[in-house]
Amino acid sequence: MTRLVGLVALFWLSLVPALAANETVSLITIDGAIGPATASYVSRAIDEAAHNNSQCLVIRLNTPGGLLDSMEKIVQKLLGSPVPAVVYVSPTGGTAASAGCFITLAADVAAMAPATTIGAAHPVSLGLGGGQDSKSDPTMTKKVENFAVSYIQAIAAKRSRNVEWAETAVRDSASITAEKAHELKVVEIIAPNLEDLLRQLDGRMVNGKPLKTNGAQITEIKMSAAESVFQAAWRPEVMFLLLLIAMYGIIGEITTPGAILPGVAGAIALLLALYMAAVLPVNVTGLLLMATAVALFIIDAYAPTHGVLTAGGIVSFFIGSLMLFDPRDPVFRLSLQYIIPGVVLTAAFFVLVVGKGVRAQRLPVRTGQETMIGKTGSALTAIDASGGKMLFEGEYWNAISEVPVQIGQAVSIKSIEGLTAKVTPKV
Repeated sequence: MTRLVGLVALFWLSLVPALAANETVSLITIDGAIGPATASYVSRAIDEAAHNNSQCLVIRLNTPGGLLDSMEKIVQKLLGSPVPAVVYVSPTGGTAASAGCFITLAADVAAMAPATTIGAAHPVSLGLGGGQDSKSDPTMTKKVENFAVSYIQAIAAKRSRNVEWAETAVRDSASITAEKAHELKVVEIIAPNLEDLLRQLDGRMVNGKPLKTNGAQITEIKMSAAESVFQAAWRPEVMFLLLLIAMYGIIGEITTPGAILPGVAGAIALLLALYMAAVLPVNVTGLLLMATAVALFIIDAYAPTHGVLTAGGIVSFFIGSLMLFDPRDPVFRLSLQYIIPGVVLTAAFFVLVVGKGVRAQRLPVRTGQETMIGKTGSALTAIDASGGKMLFEGEYWNAISEVPVQIGQAVSIKSIEGLTAKVTPKV
């Protein structure tokens, strides 16, 4: 009987690894700035993990920060997630700064890899989006800071984490290592890799249920094609490029009516740039300076001022480009390696292309016989003041000349009077 009981127990114990192997853990990776595409990605992943009855959703996170609106959407989704959410700051050397700090604190379980950091959540590093700029308004800055403090305190309290440190992460931009975060009860787990993380998660109670993650199958949820494209596109340098294309296309259409393609391309680029301006933390003053530059370029093309307005436009465009995004922002910063070539290209475009196009429009219209003036024909007969015959592009013309012309001699057409060309011998 004892042997039978032992065999039964051994049988059931042998099933434990098999049962664990049937469990799944969903995994997503966020590596970069937090934006609308990231929020969509996290929301979809949570829903998919819940639908697949995953033991938990692991969010592998490495971010310098991102937009406030997108961060709020992710936090709200994490706090109401039907599936346990685990934020794992990884890989080694990674960080959960700014918006990433809020997201980590909102998880059911917070984990970090060794040699990673978390913190620096002051609102100065959180993009407000929609062209809002709180940095130049002390009152607005204080309001945003107080909101961020109360928000992160509420998140930390909800997840039973260190509320005091959470406040310092916002007010003082405090940043700490994984080891210190574990010591201060900011995170629960330090794991060198995903396998070790799942091992430490196994048996942990979340929402009254133990996690079964040791040996579980990992199912990675990737970004959709649309999310990947938008994640790559919503960058300051992309918006800057779209503004350049919009400017070149629309002005090119104005100065050379009927081209169509430049106008269409410019209009599409402008709409995309305006959409991104509603998402990214754009400085409106920078946009106005760039628009002023375009106006100066156009005025100088139609009413030449010997380059004075063009020079002013170049300066205005350069300053506007610098002000378009806050250079102190680690996430939304437009590098000089994009600004300087953009300014040079814009100056060249307006000076060479637009200027020549406008000057060409001012030339007198020349059609029909007028196009013959200045061209060369050949004398079929002797030509003098009394007349003669010439050949021009396969056509016979009457011709007169104040200077006698010999047969076969080349002549230059000076004017056309009816069907008679006034010519001179070509030297």
